[in-house]
Amino acid sequence: MRRRIITLAAAGLLAVGVATVGVVAALPAAAAPTICEKFGSTTVSSGRYVVQNNNWGDDTTQCIDVNQTGPGFNVTTASHNKATNGAPGSYPSIYYGCHYANCSVGSGLPMQASASGFTALRSSVNMSFPSGGVWDAAYDIWFDPTPRTDGQNTGAEIMIWLNKQGSIQPVGSQVGTASINGATWNVWFGNIGWNVVSYVRQSATSSLNFGINEFYSDAVSRGYGQRSWYLTSIQAGFEPWVGQTGLAVTGFSVTSSGPTGGTDTTAPSAPSNLTASGVTSSSVNLSWSPSTDNVGVTGYDVLRAPGTSGGTFTSVGSATGTSFSNSGLSASTSYRYQVRARDAAGNTSAVSNTVTVTTSSGGSTTPPPGGGGACSAVYRVTNAWPGAFQADLTVSAGSSTVNGWTVTLTTAASITITQMWGGTFTQSGNTVTIKPLSYTSTINPNASVSVGFIANTSGSSGTTASSTCTSP
Repeated sequence: MRRRIITLAAAGLLAVGVATVGVVAALPAAAAPTICEKFGSTTVSSGRYVVQNNNWGDDTTQCIDVNQTGPGFNVTTASHNKATNGAPGSYPSIYYGCHYANCSVGSGLPMQASASGFTALRSSVNMSFPSGGVWDAAYDIWFDPTPRTDGQNTGAEIMIWLNKQGSIQPVGSQVGTASINGATWNVWFGNIGWNVVSYVRQSATSSLNFGINEFYSDAVSRGYGQRSWYLTSIQAGFEPWVGQTGLAVTGFSVTSSGPTGGTDTTAPSAPSNLTASGVTSSSVNLSWSPSTDNVGVTGYDVLRAPGTSGGTFTSVGSATGTSFSNSGLSASTSYRYQVRARDAAGNTSAVSNTVTVTTSSGGSTTPPPGGGGACSAVYRVTNAWPGAFQADLTVSAGSSTVNGWTVTLTTAASITITQMWGGTFTQSGNTVTIKPLSYTSTINPNASVSVGFIANTSGSSGTTASSTCTSP
């Protein structure tokens, strides 16, 4: 059994509940691993897909065996026992695209839903189900108003339920039915900070092959989605409430025939607003505004030239998101940087603006332990049910790196936190003091991490609260 190739990764899906945390890219696997870490993940199919354990809603152990050739996974250990009128325990899944800054290779996502390449996207899945337990088998397809690759999407979450076991239901309430992909689906809608549109198949199935636009067109026609929004990831897996070992994805794919009308020759727009920060004697952090493209941007090439003028720009690396850290620089030396985008058809954009940096004469190349820039915290309730609710806390850094933080949360209702992910807490009455875990302690400039929790309440649902953030 191999586990060491796992790293903590972003996570958080839902059906009745909401999700949450995380951030760190996973390492490629050399062999099929077993993942037991709550937010452990690994890549399969040469990085084309990411498999994640995503045990976001429970503290009991969940393990999955990753199938490299399926590709897919099998739930081998699970003992969830969640109330069926609340959130599920987890969402073990395989996905294509970007989720909380953990991106598969060459997906072309984010992609605007108005792009010609969007209508060409198809996905298929094959699943197997054990008897017993309480669970749903579902796609989770995410849309955001911006082409973001990290954090919580706030546009629409399209859930496609192939099958379910037990007395569970999607977010919100049923608003109608739809005939899609040769079947009849019950359509549910709710809003928990973003639109959740769920399609529950009236006749259960263990496999599906469909066009992404088949379901999104229906959501748009009902006013729950917009063509200006961006598809960020396509995910397939399970939400268990009770149990359930034996749930398995035995095959998964996302394909595209390319934009309608033939070979794509349209280059992405040039990246803009390239800026540098965190300059030390040997490194610099770069960030920029994203490009747009008709078939989707797959990544960015980072170019560097010596000096303040002249010289040839050469590639020093690539990024799937809109930031890059360049290390190994010489002290007291000037460098110029540019960035260009690549799309799914292999076209490259014009370069961005040029930014010039001069490294310092000496000093540490890593932030000092403790301390750092200012931080802020935003609290919101993401779901509620009788006697309990779920909340999310977004902790953000300003223009400087934050190394360690403390959030003090004061609620207006009488609450008792029962579980938390992404942080640890102590509670005294209505005051909750929250500190980070190892993987949420450091926050890069202008970035954020998420902490989620579930709490019991004898008063209101905890919808009002004040939060303050301090960095030592």
